Parts: sequence; structure tokens; C-alpha cells
Amino acid sequence: MKNTQVSLTTQNRLIISGLILSTVLIVAIAVFAIFNIQKKLNAGYQNFGQIVSKVLAIESSELATDLDENQLYKTLKSHADTMVETHSDIVFIEFRNAAGKLIYKTDNKDNNIKKIPSIIVSSPMTSKDDTNTGSVTVGLSGDIINQISSTTRASLLFVFTVAWVVFAFVILINTYLITRELRILQKGVQKISGGEFGYKIREQDVSSEVKELFNAFNNMSNRLHLYEEQNIEQLTLEKNKLEAILMSIANGVVVCDNNDNVVLVNNHAQKLLELEENQMLNNKIQQYIDSEGHYCFKDKIEEFKDTPIEEMENKPLEFNIQVDKRVIKSVISPMFTRNKDYVGYIIVLIDMTKEAEMDAMRSTFISNVSHELRTPVTVLRSYIDTLYNYGNEFDYETQKEFIGTINQEIIRLNRMVNDILDFSRMEANAQMQKSLNNISEVVDSCINQVQPLTKEHNLRITIDKQEGIPEFFFNFDGIERALTNLLSNAIKYSPDNGEIHVTLKASEEEAEITVSDQGCGIAPEHQKKIFDRFYRVENNIHTIKGTGLGLHLVKQTIEKYHNGKVFVHSQPGKGSTFGFILPVKVTDEAALV
Repeated sequence: MKNTQVSLTTQNRLIISGLILSTVLIVAIAVFAIFNIQKKLNAGYQNFGQIVSKVLAIESSELATDLDENQLYKTLKSHADTMVETHSDIVFIEFRNAAGKLIYKTDNKDNNIKKIPSIIVSSPMTSKDDTNTGSVTVGLSGDIINQISSTTRASLLFVFTVAWVVFAFVILINTYLITRELRILQKGVQKISGGEFGYKIREQDVSSEVKELFNAFNNMSNRLHLYEEQNIEQLTLEKNKLEAILMSIANGVVVCDNNDNVVLVNNHAQKLLELEENQMLNNKIQQYIDSEGHYCFKDKIEEFKDTPIEEMENKPLEFNIQVDKRVIKSVISPMFTRNKDYVGYIIVLIDMTKEAEMDAMRSTFISNVSHELRTPVTVLRSYIDTLYNYGNEFDYETQKEFIGTINQEIIRLNRMVNDILDFSRMEANAQMQKSLNNISEVVDSCINQVQPLTKEHNLRITIDKQEGIPEFFFNFDGIERALTNLLSNAIKYSPDNGEIHVTLKASEEEAEITVSDQGCGIAPEHQKKIFDRFYRVENNIHTIKGTGLGLHLVKQTIEKYHNGKVFVHSQPGKGSTFGFILPVKVTDEAALV
């Protein structure tokens, strides 16, 4: 079992010390009083014995006058026995003559109990002419004085005990009254600290000084209540406004107090950290676990707390965490009051997933572009070097084949460079001038450009064009590059001896061009991102390299500069259909975009 230790307050120690001191004082006074009374009683009893012996000596002298020895004995015996029998406190009486010879001594036995005298006094017997005729000795038992002493001690002890009890009772009652008043005041303070402004102490049965204190407390409570009524609405408004701002801010915000307890999490932070509503409130931020089971904030919070506040104020702590494949940049900054008192810290969460993906895409793009550029450059250098050094040794057909290969690689290189230039121009928001053009001519021009590529793979292009489509505003070169890009992709991914189908149709509102192939198709999860910049489908089917810019340039050209729409329909193993829709009715102002 555990030993319970009771801690005494200063007030309790003072009360106990007062009781002990008063007890010691009362006991000392009682002992002193009893001692003095006992001393006085002993002295009085001694005087009483002396008086008894003197009286007995005088009486005996008068009785013994003119008596012979025999009569004297009888007279003294009778008188002494009478005195002993009638006075229980007299133990014995002894008579002696002038020569000191014993005349008579009473027996001190009473009921076979031999009494021991406590006081023995003697007085001389004298005759009328002052002649010493003998002496009388009286022995007193002291029973009376003992009884008086016992009664006196008991009375004094009773009186002092009653006085001590009354004194202690008064102290306890007074202490209770004082502590009662303090408890009443404590209860009032607890009510105020709990926010119950306006609470009043209604106890009237108190001292005047405490009553003034209670009145001052009630006045303070009333003033706080008035202040609360005047300011609660404004404070609530400001608090709600601040929470609304934090809740609607675009970045995630987590606010923690100086004990690391989460006091606010806005909606965006709940989404980024995949938290349910109020899941983290009043919990330690260090307890948060990311999707991989790591305490991603724990070490960083410790690092933040170990760094001087001044340094953190000038340079907040930044780090990245990962939640369900989402990269989140976290910035921890300290919070201060207007008086520069540290009250906690705020964690700002910024979703950097797209930026991280873009960085990865840029890296892939640079790698792909480097590879794509290296291939035609290597081929060109090899073929040109061969022709330059050994051209005279080749016949006309071989030379023509070499020159044809060089021409194809130059076309390929030119297309990649144009894609990169177009991408840079579109990223810089350059304008694309529009003019009245015939969309059917664009289709014919693009098909003619890719005919050499179709011959290499023995592909056939079929065309289904609607006739009589009127001219409308669009940028001829931009639409031509977009359609050529779709045709080039169809050629790349179509099997040898396959077919590519091009359709053109229009209405009063829009014109639609589609390119369908018989290639491997695209999975649904890739179709949503196929038009994103740098995005490429890399798997065991899509093995053809590229920059990942072609379809993105098509989307930018059609949607950004022509207010049209791109689309794709595809099923894995059944080919793909890419297309775009252009608005036919374009105003002169829109043509300047």
C-alpha cells in the first residue's frame, strides 16, 4: 500500500502551533497554581497542628493543676483519648513531664490499621506561674490536607481543561468562519475564471471587512459582465473572420499552441493530410502519421523547437512530406502576440505535386529531346560523312537512297525543332494571327506532307470530306501543324499495311476533323493526361520515343488560340481516334488572338 502524505497549509500549521502553545501554557499555569496551593495548604496545616498542640498543652496544664501522679495520668489519658477519638486527623497524643519522662501516649491504631503521622508538633505545658511542667506532642495524619489537595487539583485541572477546550473551540470556530468566507470567495473566483461573468456572492452573515471584500468582488464581476456583453459580439466577429480567412485560404494551414496541441486545421490542410473533420484537434502534431507510416512532423518540430526563435522568425523551417504520392511543402513559422510573446507556431502546407511532376516531366523531356536530337544528328553525320568520303564509289541509286535518308532525318529534326519553338512561343503567350482559310485545303496539304511516311510502312490513308464547307477564320499554319501532328502519331503507331482514316465534317457552328488509326490503343487512365505537356505513355506497347510535346501543342493551338476542343476515343488493342473541333463563326476581334 502507498503511504499517503498529507500536506499542511500555512494556516493549518499556524492553528496547530497555536493549539500546542496554548496547551503548554495552560498546563504550565495549572502546575504552577497547584504547586503554590499545595505549598500554602502544607504551611496552613503545619500551623493548624501547632495550634492544636498549643491548645492541648494549655488545656492539659489546667487539668493537671494540683493533681497527684495517678490522677494526672488518668486525667491526661481521658482527655487525650477523647481528643483522638473525636478528631480523625490526630494520630497520637503524647504527654511528658518536665524531665522528659513519658507520662502517657495514645495508641495510633485505628481499625487495626497503623497510621503514620505526616506532621508532628510539640508544645510546652506551663503552670500559672510560667513554670515548665512538661510537653505535649501531637501527630497529625494529614488526611484532611490530602483530601483538600486532591479536590483542589481536580478542580483546577477541570477548570483549566474546560478553559483549554473553550479556547480551542473558539479558535476552530473562528478558523472555520474565516475559511468559510475564503471558500465563498474562492467559489466566486472559480466562477469568474470559468467565464461566468456577473456572478455575485450573496452571503451576508460575514464580518464587515469581508463584506466589503465581497462587495468589491461583486462590483468587479458586474463590470466584467458589462464588458463581456459589450465586446463578446465584436470578439466573436473577429474570431469568426480570422477562422473564415484561415479556412478559405488556398494553402493548408495548421495552427499549434506552445504545447504542440493542434488548435486549428483549415479545410485545405484536412484534404492534403487526408484528415477527417476535427480528427487532429487538441492532439499533438507529432502524432500525425503519413501514408507510409512515418511520423513526418516529429523530427522537424523538434528541430524547430531546438532552434532559437529569432532565427526561425527570420528564416522559417521548410521541408517536404509525402502523403499518398502527393508532395507537400511544409513551412513552420512561430506565432507571437502584439507584445511579442511566443504563443505557438503555424504550419503552412503547399501542394507541390504538380511542380514535382513538372520537374520530373522536364527531366524526361530534356532526356527525350537529347535522345531524339542525337539520333537524327548521328544519322546525318554518318550518311554525310560516308557520301563525302566514299560518294564516288556508290552508284546513282545508292546515292539517291542516302540522300533520301538524309532528307527524312532533316524533316524529322526540323519537326522536333519546330515543336520546341512552338512550345516556347505558346508558353510566352505569343499571338497567333487568323485569316479566312479553307479547312479542306489544310487537310489535303497535311496528307500530302505525310505521304512519304506512309509509303515506308505501306499504309493507306482514306479521306471522308464534306464538300462545300465555307471559309472561316483560323491560323492556317497552326491548324496544319496540329493536323500533321495527329497524322504523324497515327503513322507511328499503326501496324504495317494498316489504314488511317481522316474525316472532315462541318455545321453552321463548328468544323470537326478526326484521325483514326488501327494501332495499339490507349488505356482510359492515360487518356485524361494524353494532352498534358511532357506526358508520354511508356510501356511494353508504346515504345516509340518522342518529346511529349506534340499533343500538348495540338491542344494549345486548338483550345487556347482557336477556342476549340480536342478529344480522343480509344480502346486498348482497337486503335485510337484523335480529333479537334473548331468554331466556324469567328468575329474579327477573335481573329486577332
